[in-house]
Amino acid sequence: MERRAILVSDLSGHLPLRVKLNGAALVNNWRALDRLSGAAKAGAAVKANGYGLGAVEVATRLIDAGCPHFFVAHWREAEELSAHIPATAISVLNGVLPEDRALATSLGARPVLNSTRQVKLWQSWDGGGCDVMIDTGMNRLGIAAADWSADFVAGLDLHILMSHLASADTDVTQNVAQHEAFMEMSAGVVCRARSLANSAGIALGADYHFDMTRPGLALYGGLARPELGDHITQVAQPQAQVLQVRALKPGDKLGYNALFEADRPMTAAVVAIGYADGYLRSFTNAGQCFANGKSLPVLGRVSMDLTIIDVSAAPDLQEGDWVDVDYDLARASAQSGLSPYELLTGMGQRMQRLWV
Repeated sequence: MERRAILVSDLSGHLPLRVKLNGAALVNNWRALDRLSGAAKAGAAVKANGYGLGAVEVATRLIDAGCPHFFVAHWREAEELSAHIPATAISVLNGVLPEDRALATSLGARPVLNSTRQVKLWQSWDGGGCDVMIDTGMNRLGIAAADWSADFVAGLDLHILMSHLASADTDVTQNVAQHEAFMEMSAGVVCRARSLANSAGIALGADYHFDMTRPGLALYGGLARPELGDHITQVAQPQAQVLQVRALKPGDKLGYNALFEADRPMTAAVVAIGYADGYLRSFTNAGQCFANGKSLPVLGRVSMDLTIIDVSAAPDLQEGDWVDVDYDLARASAQSGLSPYELLTGMGQRMQRLWV
């Protein structure tokens, strides 16, 4: 009997947790980043399922807004996206392995070739259009300077020649060094576009923009650099339902390992979110929720499916009510020690994605 995977979207049961996603904020963020890119055009990084928000929903909104190109990590991501936007508008950042040949040569998306072996592999397949990543000092993916020459890619149908900034979110000399290396390595290369800047790189100024920028975090509301603060709005707002409200007396201990003990009469609520949903133990005795503008601190250890919060400031809160989980990316990052990237991409699949 043929079997297929069952997706959350296939099921009809109620989910007591969700993330509300602001489509207008997403589009406005891209438009702002496109304006800030000056003469360059802003693409969009939608890898990791659109940073956890849903790549298809993100890309279809952005392509309607005028976004010309999208960047994913894997060929499976490209295949899923190609059912909704033109495959020719997709680049696959991780390049090609021999196992990718059938899909990579038929789908129409472009590989970002990251090594001399990948270049030779693509040439041996007569693969057609491609992008190339060169390493300007991050020492992650990309053809190293020692292996690079413009002649090496002269026979390729090269669309985007790119590199990736390692430290654009800080003011360090590495940014200047990478820019200089990119200028030197890209000299004489025949390509349709050059690309260096990520979200933070856009804020570094016109010298870093070249022909296309590749924002990711800032599209979804993360402030990659303070200069973007007036232009970027958060897109994601997790919410969870109250499952139980209980009265506490002084000395009552809460949760695993009793990491919180009431020192006064309190009202606590158990809400339907935990580390299986990406609300990690890092928020233990540190995070907060909100109801009617009131802060509701996390009490004790975050568990797999549940979190306990202090609702003394919201006495009318009842079972079934929804609370906003504090997911302001800067504040939640400070509370938890997690990066904004981890906060977004770590949101679990049990959360209903609700676009508004």
